[in-house]
Amino acid sequence: MARPYWLFGSLLFAAAAQAELVVNVEPANNRVRNNIEAFIGPVEADSRRDMWRLARHSQQQAITAAQAVGYYDVEVRPEVRGPEDNPVLVLHVTLGQPVRFRDVDIRITGAGEGTAPFDLPPSSRLRRGAVLNHGVYESAKTLIANQALRYGYFSGRFVRQQLLIDPDARSADVSLLYDTGERFRLGEVFFSDSPFSDDLLQRMVPFEEGVAYDADLLAALNRDLLSTNYFESVQITAPAEQAVDGVIPVRATLTARKPHSVGLGGGYSTDVGPRGRVSWTQHWLNPQGHSRGADLEISMPRQQVTGWYQLPLTPPQASNLRFFTGLQQEDIEDTESLSLSLGALYNKRLANGWERSIGLRLEQERFTLGNETGRSTLLIPSLSFNRTRTDGGVDPSRGYSLRFDVQAGKEELLSDFDFVRVSAAARGLTTLAEDHRFLGRVQLGSVNSNAFDSVPPSLRFFAGGDQSVRGYDFRGLSPTNAQGDRIGGRHLIAGSLEYQYEFIERWRAAVFVDHGNAVDSLTDPLETSLGIGVRWVSPIGPVRLDFARSISDPDQGFRIHFAMGPEL
Repeated sequence: MARPYWLFGSLLFAAAAQAELVVNVEPANNRVRNNIEAFIGPVEADSRRDMWRLARHSQQQAITAAQAVGYYDVEVRPEVRGPEDNPVLVLHVTLGQPVRFRDVDIRITGAGEGTAPFDLPPSSRLRRGAVLNHGVYESAKTLIANQALRYGYFSGRFVRQQLLIDPDARSADVSLLYDTGERFRLGEVFFSDSPFSDDLLQRMVPFEEGVAYDADLLAALNRDLLSTNYFESVQITAPAEQAVDGVIPVRATLTARKPHSVGLGGGYSTDVGPRGRVSWTQHWLNPQGHSRGADLEISMPRQQVTGWYQLPLTPPQASNLRFFTGLQQEDIEDTESLSLSLGALYNKRLANGWERSIGLRLEQERFTLGNETGRSTLLIPSLSFNRTRTDGGVDPSRGYSLRFDVQAGKEELLSDFDFVRVSAAARGLTTLAEDHRFLGRVQLGSVNSNAFDSVPPSLRFFAGGDQSVRGYDFRGLSPTNAQGDRIGGRHLIAGSLEYQYEFIERWRAAVFVDHGNAVDSLTDPLETSLGIGVRWVSPIGPVRLDFARSISDPDQGFRIHFAMGPEL
């Protein structure tokens, strides 16, 4: 006759067998053996006699653990082995046929019936014919209850929850009936005292008052508030017991961060040598959330200073308008330039995960290309999209980054000449079997102008270096003038494939092939280089040392590249 059982709120699997306990299961069944070992745990005794005293309790525990995974027809015979002062308990477990699910009836009633939150996927482990597992039954109940809490069915309850087991018939019947009750809604968001206006804070709320409760909406509010860089900590609560007519007030407790911060950074690469950076940011300077900052970057070939002022838009956590000005000087190989820019950028994080920037800047540049000098004034509208996705951390195992950028100028609109410049870059990373990493990179670009000789070097394309074709020096690939000076090209094509193997924890060997060039015609030849390298995963990110050589032009010799920074 069937009878009800309520057993084992959870099951344990994965504990290693203890030296004092040996479990032999016939016929072999790892699930049963692992559950017995985990349920009993260590069995320690000072003598064989003491071990026999523990054997009866362990015998009953083994029967209970076997029943938890569906084996009610089970026989356990204990045996004590080993020396007098170090005995070992051996449990000989003989299994009969398991109990299997027969009738499985899981139903949802109430306002949540037929809705997406309770459209639970069928489980192959909780269906007719599957071996009984009390943990699977309990997990099904937990899943239903968790869905109710996540989606605001706070008055939901199990009207019926039964697991009826007939060991003689080797069958088990499940009957779960859950009444969801009404779904609660999110009410007004109340913010604690902070330096910011209520208008700014309310514009950060990603949901409308009265929307159906969803825990993900509260998590998004918490995440979005932190992403503004206005707050040191954020705590969001929506206690159901404070609901009025099914509407729950939301409370946000905010701790504003210190308004000012100064950052120092530095690094080294063979492309630019040692470099340093100093930045100052005032994260907020008024109740409307305006911010400003300045950056100074210095290396041997490049010096740059910029300043900016930023206005939050709607929503503030995903869109802003930044005004900027900057002065940059470069002296790289056969190219010198001094540029002054002034402009604005409208930045917005789109719902699909892309970040979009729409810009307009006035840029004046004085430059020298080989023995030719020039000067340009350009009003440049621009549009860019970028997206980066990784599995997190300073050393992700997989992910990708994409970037597209378009810039243009028109002679009749404050520019010295017409031009359109388009560039795109993609990187991808994947890891197989933990130790085998594959990294790919593609860079494409083109600039079209009615007066290319007047195009400044900042808009031309160069290749070579630790982020390009590594068999050549930084910006060592480019069309040349009559004197052999590298003056930059109209087009860029570059790609790389790299394989890395982790031979010691945090150390990887790498082999790679790079192919590409900066050219004036798409029919011009591309260069290829091969190389090997070493990667050290430091606490602040990968450090790379590469040895590369051109196979297109063996006279180039070996190139050594040292760099640090993210691979995506």
